[in-house]
Amino acid sequence: MPHNHRPSGPRYGNRPTMKDVAARAGVGLKTVSRVVNGEPGVTPETEKRVQEAIEALGFRRNDSARVLRKGRTATVGLVLEDLADPFYGPLNRAVEEVARAHGALLINGSSAQDPDRERELALALCARRVDGLIVIPAGNDHRYLEPEMRAGVATVFVDRPAGGIDADVVLSDNYGGARGGVAHLVAGGHRRVGFIGDHPRIHTATERLRGYRAAMAEAGLAVAESWVSLGSTEPGRVAAAARSMLAGREPVTAVFAGNNRVTVTVVRVLASLQRPVALVGFDDFELADLLRPGVTVVAQDPAALGRVATDRLFQRLSGTNLPPTRIELPTRLVPRGSGELPPAD
Repeated sequence: MPHNHRPSGPRYGNRPTMKDVAARAGVGLKTVSRVVNGEPGVTPETEKRVQEAIEALGFRRNDSARVLRKGRTATVGLVLEDLADPFYGPLNRAVEEVARAHGALLINGSSAQDPDRERELALALCARRVDGLIVIPAGNDHRYLEPEMRAGVATVFVDRPAGGIDADVVLSDNYGGARGGVAHLVAGGHRRVGFIGDHPRIHTATERLRGYRAAMAEAGLAVAESWVSLGSTEPGRVAAAARSMLAGREPVTAVFAGNNRVTVTVVRVLASLQRPVALVGFDDFELADLLRPGVTVVAQDPAALGRVATDRLFQRLSGTNLPPTRIELPTRLVPRGSGELPPAD
């Protein structure tokens, strides 16, 4: 009758433990723990013996048990606006890399610019006991997170500040970037500059509009009501706004686009015109440098936003007692040709 051959060591079907490794290597349990956790105090020969036993048994460290003993789950939640938006790709990746370096897993989801969905998603992540939250706000009231933060969920906001609570926030210089971009158009001779932006309830949209108005005021230029349009970034709405301000007896000669989605639609509208119209967009986007002319942009660094925010989150998780802080990262103007076109009239 044939024999059933089973692996030596721990009982077949059971996951090997540190005790099994210690028995096979002929060392104490503490020695195995030191090797597994990369701690000093083990001779190279002993470490080799332990590693050979780990490999032979197929031992894997039980991280979930280890973190639960510390009252942590080694998970971080990220609430984005839209995973399909190219702005959030580098930000998401940076958050994931920093979390991974700290031994934590990232769980993310999109709010789709819906405050109710943002709240539902953030609270669902808290219910799953994430150690910390990074939130790109869709709404203006985040008091619903106060009980979670008091319970120890470290929370950092990115791109826009929290509403109704004091919390860490990492954002770009939206006001200064827009002001500089519009001033660049004015310096090129433009006196009629249009602004197309996102919903007025969104912090970045209002800050960029404020920068636009400041640059125009500093140049002594009045702003006609028909030159400003805020609302959905849906292409139909943006295209209609662009065509409206480019028509009439005194059309704008330049457009400042409030974000990358707006810029892409404006590029399509301008391509259908017979006259040149200058364009500067807030946010860089893929292939912007390959268009003719290339699109001049006010560039943010979304990866830096993600890194700085996640570093701040892990500072809080380490027990560092810091007051809520606003960290503002600079933007930079990238001239490529579209923003340097002179007025057509």
